[in-house]
Amino acid sequence: MTSRAVGTSWPAELAAVLGPDSVITDPARLRTYECDGLTGYRVVPAAVALPRSTEEVAAAVGVCARHGISFVARGAGTGLSGGALPVADGIVISLQRLRRILHVDPVNLRAVVEPGVTNLDISRAAASHGLYYAPDPSSQQVCTIGGNVAENSGGAHCLKYGFTVNHVLAAEVVLADGTVTTLGGQSQHLPGFDLLGAFVGSEGTLGIVTQVTVRLLAKPAQVRTMVADFATVAAAGDAVTAIVAAGIVPAAVEMLDNLAIQAVGASTRSVYTADTAAALVVELDGPPDDVAELFDDVQRICRDQGSTKIMVAADAEERALIWQGRKAAFAAVGRISPNYFVQDGVVPRGRLAEVLGRIAAMADEAGIRVANVFHAGDGNLHPLVLYSEADGEHDRAERLSTEIAELCVELGGSLSGEHGIGADKACSMPRMFGEDDLATMLRLREAFDPAGLCNPGKVFPTPRLCGERPGPYRPHPLETAGVIERL
Repeated sequence: MTSRAVGTSWPAELAAVLGPDSVITDPARLRTYECDGLTGYRVVPAAVALPRSTEEVAAAVGVCARHGISFVARGAGTGLSGGALPVADGIVISLQRLRRILHVDPVNLRAVVEPGVTNLDISRAAASHGLYYAPDPSSQQVCTIGGNVAENSGGAHCLKYGFTVNHVLAAEVVLADGTVTTLGGQSQHLPGFDLLGAFVGSEGTLGIVTQVTVRLLAKPAQVRTMVADFATVAAAGDAVTAIVAAGIVPAAVEMLDNLAIQAVGASTRSVYTADTAAALVVELDGPPDDVAELFDDVQRICRDQGSTKIMVAADAEERALIWQGRKAAFAAVGRISPNYFVQDGVVPRGRLAEVLGRIAAMADEAGIRVANVFHAGDGNLHPLVLYSEADGEHDRAERLSTEIAELCVELGGSLSGEHGIGADKACSMPRMFGEDDLATMLRLREAFDPAGLCNPGKVFPTPRLCGERPGPYRPHPLETAGVIERL
């Protein structure tokens, strides 16, 4: 999809409002911004704007509005669904220079930050007050709060503490016409339409966030962590179901299969058993007496479900090693595969064993390996489809990745838990939503952005972009439009 009207004077106008050092047009430098974490598809934008303030973001958006130029907001570029994929002839508005923590308020348990602040830096800033920011994506050391808001990110501890939307009280945003407004307020319970709730998770299609007020939590009094090994992936899945069915809500329940464990072992100091079929990471936190009792119950349930080994973290160092391995798993897969797709479907917890068996069968049929490492507690799968671009496996791997996402819908789940739909899964949206549902979503989007300039080509399918070729291969929507470079 291209911008509908690219005027001849806009580069000079953009440089005038931001300063020449804040606009990139050099072709070599532009390639830095041609994709996000979904690296299989790339588009080079016409320019990149690097504003330093809300006012400069609004000025850049105003230039786009006056000239009919599409724009895409970008944070750290760690997204995995192509949500920050540029638009040909459009502008990328990077928020990396807006990285100040403006205020930490320990009395009212909140912090005010700019969108370029990393997720983990919020917790670091609050740590001296005995507080932290609960959402913790695996990329939390590098992903930014603006991107977390766009995708409604979760993380390992979302089972107990919820997603970004549960921890954002207010957001200052720049709308598609350059207007600056504030959504939300000092409380999560405000009268009227929940516009903040609509904005969080809108994947940059409703505007650009320039300031976020987040909720902080007190650090738990006690934390205990364990790793339980299982002889089969299905048994590990059944253990997750049994833990939750017992009325226990751990802070986190994560699963790694053997391929993921091999990858972690090849790249970090691993505490995981190298030859186990699957491992569950279970963490409980809260009052010490409660944690002690429930921790014993979880160990008993795991043994009843066939656990072959249970390792309990003896101290903070062992706990850190467990989480280091889990959070390094995505990047570690690069040690065992030159290329991979990451999916993000969700299934009901009770169908974990079934869906993992189906994925294994689909992978065997396609002749493609799939590693599984995911948030098992809330059924948020992260299958990594491993392939070699050099060996011509891209199309088979992409097709399998799409089929896995759509399988999740078939089993009563959804296409995404936290990575978003982006460009990657837009054509699968009709598998989950009917025409009336999609039309209602589009009406909301058009209310915020009538001209359709804000991150176009994402989330929603169109006949032009999602038309199928003859045969089984379904092209990526931007490839169909002829504006995308295939690797």
